[in-house]
Amino acid sequence: MAVVEMANERMSVQEQASLADECAVLEAVVSALAGPGQVPQRLEEALVLIQRRLHAVRARLAEGKSGSGQPGSPAGTMKEEGGKGSLRTGGPVNLVGQSDAMRQVYQEIKRVSPSQATVLLRGESGTGKELVAKAIHLEGERARGPFVRLHCAAVTETLLESELFGHERGAFTGAVETRKGRFELADGGTLFLDEIGDVPLGTQVKLLRVLQDKCFERVGGNRLLSVDVRVISATHRDLEAMVQAGSFREDLYYRLNVVPIVLPPLRDRTGDIPLLIEHFLARFNRENHRQVRLGRDLLMLMARYHWPGNVRELQNCVERLVVMVESSHDLVTLDSVPPSLHGYFSDMRQVTGGQPSQAKHDRAARQSLGESLQEIERKQLMAALEGAGWVQARAARALGLTPRQVAYKLKKYGIREA
Repeated sequence: MAVVEMANERMSVQEQASLADECAVLEAVVSALAGPGQVPQRLEEALVLIQRRLHAVRARLAEGKSGSGQPGSPAGTMKEEGGKGSLRTGGPVNLVGQSDAMRQVYQEIKRVSPSQATVLLRGESGTGKELVAKAIHLEGERARGPFVRLHCAAVTETLLESELFGHERGAFTGAVETRKGRFELADGGTLFLDEIGDVPLGTQVKLLRVLQDKCFERVGGNRLLSVDVRVISATHRDLEAMVQAGSFREDLYYRLNVVPIVLPPLRDRTGDIPLLIEHFLARFNRENHRQVRLGRDLLMLMARYHWPGNVRELQNCVERLVVMVESSHDLVTLDSVPPSLHGYFSDMRQVTGGQPSQAKHDRAARQSLGESLQEIERKQLMAALEGAGWVQARAARALGLTPRQVAYKLKKYGIREA
C-alpha cells in the first residue's frame, strides 16, 4: 500500500510539473499574440513556440517508450539528437542544418541564451541573423517577454531616434501624439537591431547611453525612462574598419561586441542545402496548397551552386519554383523549369558547369587579388612587429592602428612570436 501511495504521489508531482510547463508555454503564446509588431510576425512567434513545445512532447514520448528517459524530466531540456547536434529537443527549431559550422552556431546559442550578455551577430546578408537572434530570445529567460525588431538601415536618419526612443506629442512636425519607441516596447524582453553598422554617429552616442545606463528620454521629452532590455545586434559590415575610419564609435563597438557569433555563408555549409530545400518546399507547398517536387538534376544543380545571396536567395528560388510552375506539373526538372526562370537557371548552370565562364574568371581574379593584398598586409604586420620588438602597442602606433586591431590581425593570419 505504501508503494502505491508513493507512486500516486510521484505521478501527482509529474502531472503538476507538466501542467506548469503547459501554463508557461501557453502564457508565452498569448504574450506573442498580444505583443507589439505586425500580425504575421506575432503569428510566426506563436507558431515557433508551439512547434518547440510539440517537439519537446514528442521527445518525452519517445523517451518513455524506449525507457531511457528519466521520470519527471522537464520538457524543455536541450539534448543532442543522435550525436549530430542538429535540431535539438527544445532547441532552435527555426534553424535548419546539420553541418559542422551550424553545430558550432547551435552550441554558441545554447551557451549565450541563459545569460543577459549583449550579442553581436556577424555574417553576410541572408545568412539568417534574425532567426538566430529569435532563437537566443526563445531559449533564454526572456522568452515570455516581447521580441522587437528594428532594421536600422530601413529607417531614415531623422526618424531613427524616434523609432528607438519614441517621441512626445509636438516634438516635431507630424508628432500628433506620444509614441513609444522600440526600447519601451521591448521592456522585459529582447530588442534586435539589424544592420547596426548603418546607425549614424549622432544616434550612436544615445544608443551607447541606453546600453550602459538602461535609461533614456523620448524625443522632445525630458522625463528619464528606465527599461530592462537585452540587445542583440547584427551587421554584415566590417565594424573594425569602420572604427578605424571614424564612422563607428569605438566605445559602442566594445559595448555591442560582448559575445560575437559569426554565421557561416551557405557556400561553407553546402551539405545543408538539401535540408533547406526540403524545408522550404514543405513550407511553400503548404502555403500555396501545392505538392511540388524537384527532379534529381535540378537538386544536383542547386546543391552545386554557390548562392551569393545565401539562405535568403535559396528560399526565394524555391518559392518562385512552387509559385510559377504549372499546376499540372508537380515534378520540376531542368527541362520543365518555368519560362520566366529560364534565365536564372541558365546563369546557375553556367556558373556551376564544367565550361569556363566570365563569371568564373572574375571570381578567380578577385580571389587572387584578395590573396595578394592579404599577403602584403601580413608582411607589413610582420615587419612592424619585428621592428617594435614584438610589442604590439608600438607596432600598432607604427601602422596607425589600435592595439586591438593588431591583435585581431595576428589572430587572423595565425602569427605568433617565435
